[in-house]
Amino acid sequence: MSGDARKTAEGLAYLSGFGNEHSSEAVAGALPEGRNSPQRAPLGLYAEQLSGTAFTEPRAHNRRSWLYRIHPSAAHPAFTRTGNGAIRTAPFTQAVPDPNRLRWNPLPEPEPGTDFVAGLWTLGGNGDVTQRTGMAVHVYHATASMERVFSDADGELLIVPERGGLLLRTEFGLLHAEPGHVALIPRGVRFRVELLDEDARGYVCENYGAPFRLPDLGPIGANGLANARDFRAPVAAYEADEAGEGRVEVVNKFCGNLWTAVYDHSPLDVVAWHGNHVPYVYDLRRFNVIGTISYDHPDPSIFTVLTSPSDTPGLAGVDFVVFAPRWLVGEDTFRPPYFHRNVMSEYMGLIEGAYDAKAEGFVPGGGSLHNMMSAHGPDRETFDRASAAELKPQRIDDGLAFMFETRWPVTLTPQAARAEHLQPGYDDVWQGMERHFRPLH
Repeated sequence: MSGDARKTAEGLAYLSGFGNEHSSEAVAGALPEGRNSPQRAPLGLYAEQLSGTAFTEPRAHNRRSWLYRIHPSAAHPAFTRTGNGAIRTAPFTQAVPDPNRLRWNPLPEPEPGTDFVAGLWTLGGNGDVTQRTGMAVHVYHATASMERVFSDADGELLIVPERGGLLLRTEFGLLHAEPGHVALIPRGVRFRVELLDEDARGYVCENYGAPFRLPDLGPIGANGLANARDFRAPVAAYEADEAGEGRVEVVNKFCGNLWTAVYDHSPLDVVAWHGNHVPYVYDLRRFNVIGTISYDHPDPSIFTVLTSPSDTPGLAGVDFVVFAPRWLVGEDTFRPPYFHRNVMSEYMGLIEGAYDAKAEGFVPGGGSLHNMMSAHGPDRETFDRASAAELKPQRIDDGLAFMFETRWPVTLTPQAARAEHLQPGYDDVWQGMERHFRPLH
């Protein structure tokens, strides 16, 4: 933890808007005018395009940025394999998909000196990273800031802090993420995580598929859910050591394995950039909740913040859903989430407080997995309370929960299936449900 890092994080300025064609320069005149790759880039910089999608994808979906950097990205030694730690990647073939409802406590305390990468622990996932399909669920617990730099060629990283603030130093500039925020690091973008508190804990969705985008609003209209203007992109900032002055370890995740190289300069040396393949931070409390004002509990899709679409309209590779503070006013309605079986698979995490469908056992830093068609819903205590509650307007503001929802089953890693913090007896929360059926005749 560093007081200087905290001061830096709290004083950051940002660019506004998701998917915008942003531009930023840390030094005046660093961005070329009228072209992307002039014969000689300004200020002796090197021009580089970073592509997050194929060149010929539709313009509305194309992601790319131009970076103007002190050293070309190509100037590095060969990468060599290093240990993967507790990070695992699809295809997940070491265990069979499990139809049981599962729930975990938070990760155990890590060893002192554990940074963000070393603190990543894979719960499971689906798809095939070499085919750029599917996703992985990770949790992290770190006790030290990173001195090395990390990038993920396999997918983008949606970081959901649950405890402890983060200062993210990226190629594009700096982001500040606290619990209640999410940070989105696009595929291939290099970054370093500095802790703003004694330790940091949270969740990560690694999305191998199409980049996250804002969901279509359909009959909601032009406004609602996550507003594009509330996503904040960094302004340009760079590290400018001379080549040969410093040695920086760079870790690259590629097709499921970690590779490492030692650079003679910092790769976070981008002086200016423009484009739309950029990192973001978003405050989940700014989510504009849309809900029922008549009857029935709405489907959780109405709480979607970001979606990674598949080749089937409406069927996401992964959705990121938040259960943010909101009013419940439905009349003659069972207000918590209803009992259901879903073709989608759901991993839920809790950032703070309590979740309105689980009275106990579901704690911040923990998580639950309900794979496709597994029956789930409110526990017995919640059902009894909600069935008898006076249906006056009720403000839900004592918890912040989220969900990674995916079209495929989430197959566990062996470490998740055998984890000491896997809760035994999760099925018991639905035991003792009384029979209330009374035939009329």
